[in-house]
Amino acid sequence: MPYSKENLQSVREKIAARRASAIATYETRREKLTLEIPSLAEIERNLAMTGSRIMGAALAHELDEASLNEIRKENERLRKMRAVLLTANGYSADYLDIKYTCPLCSDTGYVGIDMCKCMKRELTIAGIKSSGLIHLMESQSFESFDLSYYTDADLIKAQTNLKLLRDFAYGFSTEKSASWLLIGHTGLGKTHLSTATAKVVIERGFDVVYESAQGIISSFEAVRFGGDYESRHDKKYFDCDLLIIDDLGVEVSNQFTLSCVYNIINARINQNKSTIINTNLSQSELRERYADRITSRLFGEFSPLLFTGRDIRGQKIRKS
Repeated sequence: MPYSKENLQSVREKIAARRASAIATYETRREKLTLEIPSLAEIERNLAMTGSRIMGAALAHELDEASLNEIRKENERLRKMRAVLLTANGYSADYLDIKYTCPLCSDTGYVGIDMCKCMKRELTIAGIKSSGLIHLMESQSFESFDLSYYTDADLIKAQTNLKLLRDFAYGFSTEKSASWLLIGHTGLGKTHLSTATAKVVIERGFDVVYESAQGIISSFEAVRFGGDYESRHDKKYFDCDLLIIDDLGVEVSNQFTLSCVYNIINARINQNKSTIINTNLSQSELRERYADRITSRLFGEFSPLLFTGRDIRGQKIRKS
């Protein structure tokens, strides 16, 4: 599955640091104990030699299975001798084993050619953090979306919206795009379902960015007016697999902000990338606020999902 280059790099560095730390701890212990227990030094040298022979032969494809098994047996014999020496001197038998955080991959991030589950877990965490959803995801999921706050026609709409977005999230793919325009007043579940969608898509290994419209405009302003050309914080809005824009319509409306909104929407449509937009504005208010070139794309390329009913936040307050 695809992951952002930034998250891949940071996770690889994190796992590499774990491996380096584990090896450094082993080296410190080995140096101390070979001075303290002289006979241990010979065993450690022989263990290092057998390990090198196995690695070198495997890379060169020089050893048959029988010869390789002999080296492994010798390695195991030396390890048992070392364990006896260690316990006789008051140390645990595995004191000189390298204690990797993940014993499956020895803190390399890979088991053979496959990505280890420890690396996948770290990438999921990194994806949630970079999406800006770390706090919302703790409480907002598809499972926690409470339909009891809706009645009659509002309930039917909520059930439909839940199913459509859940199916989209679990079937998300970069090979096929789908974009959604979530319309409705505040407190009707738009943010909850957007967060739930992002959570599932991130957990499936894709790169998601969740940002308010105002936050996106601020990033563009930093590049345009602040000279922030090197970090280019606006680039992620074009590159991510799924972009979720929250509260479209709260940003200050001027020629610059309209241009930013158009550029993002148009670019992602042209790149066949999925986008979700939440707005409290009605269809007529959107047409009044945004130019035709923006609204034609919103209503022509995005599937509208209407949220209706009574403010859920207000209902919760009255119940408490």
